[in-house]
Amino acid sequence: MNSVDVSNELHQLLTGHNVQTQLSVPKLVEKVLSRNEGVLTSTGAVKAETGKYTGRSPKDKYIVEEASVKDKVDWGPVNQPISEDVFNKLYNKVIDYLKAKEEIFVFKGFAGAEESSRLPIRVVNEYAWHNLFAHTLFIRPNEEELRGHEAEFTILSAPNFKADPAVDGTKSETFIIVSFERRTILIGGTEYAGEMKKSIFSIMNYLLPEAGILPMHCSANVGREGDVALFFGLSGTGKTTLSADTNRKLIGDDEHGWASNGVFNIEGGCYAKTINLSREKEPQIFDAIRFGAVLENVVVDPDTREADYDDSSLTENTRAAYQMQAIDNIVNPSIAGHPNTIIFLTADASGVLPPISKLSKEQAMFHFLSGYTSKLAGTERGVTSPEATFSTCFGSPFLPLPATRYAEMLGDKIDEHNAKVYLVNTGWTGGAYGTGSRMKLAYTRAMVQAALEGELANIETVKDEIFGLNIPLHVPGVPDEVLQPIKTWADPEAYKQSATDLAAQFRANFKKFGSVPNEIEDLGGPIA
Repeated sequence: MNSVDVSNELHQLLTGHNVQTQLSVPKLVEKVLSRNEGVLTSTGAVKAETGKYTGRSPKDKYIVEEASVKDKVDWGPVNQPISEDVFNKLYNKVIDYLKAKEEIFVFKGFAGAEESSRLPIRVVNEYAWHNLFAHTLFIRPNEEELRGHEAEFTILSAPNFKADPAVDGTKSETFIIVSFERRTILIGGTEYAGEMKKSIFSIMNYLLPEAGILPMHCSANVGREGDVALFFGLSGTGKTTLSADTNRKLIGDDEHGWASNGVFNIEGGCYAKTINLSREKEPQIFDAIRFGAVLENVVVDPDTREADYDDSSLTENTRAAYQMQAIDNIVNPSIAGHPNTIIFLTADASGVLPPISKLSKEQAMFHFLSGYTSKLAGTERGVTSPEATFSTCFGSPFLPLPATRYAEMLGDKIDEHNAKVYLVNTGWTGGAYGTGSRMKLAYTRAMVQAALEGELANIETVKDEIFGLNIPLHVPGVPDEVLQPIKTWADPEAYKQSATDLAAQFRANFKKFGSVPNEIEDLGGPIA
């Protein structure tokens, strides 16, 4: 990737008397505490709160409409255009704001564990705890790499700088703006640290395909024989739980690239949800929350400083950021070979998708583009009807390019490396939410295990008459009747009606992909 000229304004900012560059973790922790940005928990982690924004602000995210990207970006509600004039004025205001601070904090590092395609980045923070977060989530340079480090993208993060929509041309006080020509990300008006992580991921989702690398929103692990598995899935589908396997080493938990020589982690840390976390359920995550880690919006006892992971009074979206090295069972560096097995996870609350099915290349592309799971709308008011959710490529908020670009790359990679793809439903069986029951985790683990060990590669299957999916007739450790949803419903006609309804939702959602070859839907989508 090419070096980029630093603007005069940015150069002045980075050489100012108030700049603290590449502070060690202990020094950053000291700064967090002395500046009253957070507290130390009983396990040594830093805990901070993010105020009114406890999640991403997708409606305040923009890409500058520059000549070099105008015809490439998939403009719309996800990738909102903003003018160069608006960006330039805010850029100067943010730099002036940061110059006036008593202290600012700079981290230099990388996105991408694969050296030939990694992106040197610089993160400039108003908050010390945000800089600790960047130090934790991105890849840290060694001394030699630091000496030769030339950032190709810069984040300027100023949470307390609030835009004036009437003057600044934004929708609210909050803004996350990417300029590909200026190689800069401006973040203002929000303290939510995840904006930094996901902004860099969005950048990589634009840059990597240009280099023939498929960026992916997935977790990845590797077995003892070097066999690699990818786990795609939206929130609540079991991605973290199923990819944390004591018999397999973790490559990464969230963001990866698939290059000509294999897969690599884009990050140097993990950003795990912690609501209802316990050592019994997630020992690796629980034990990683120690000195150097950052807890975000987790309630902590004011006296003992013990974290209460069951308390959602600040938000359901409580998080922990920790370095990959805080986990024992990892690949270091976070690089492995080509995937043998790809798992698409869905939590189908209508209870009609098979618990596991084998996908053809066309089916893999169809379900990758669909990115289906379901959320339970309004269950707190007693409403039990599931609501289908489609997030393109299992990561639509972070995809600057048309979705078909990523799907075509995935199809080519599957073909080239003969990867086996499975759709795994961790949702409901025996009926929809409210009448059926959640798929037993033991059954799901057995199915995933069989897929990873190659036991399903040549097994006998039956074609689902509505979705066209190939369902294994037998999986070790799973009752045969569980594998075919219609056999688990008391009323087969009710099953068929519910399945037909979901199939119609799949087809309706797929209409937005106008440029997809017909065979993807004809051979990959529902057949009834």
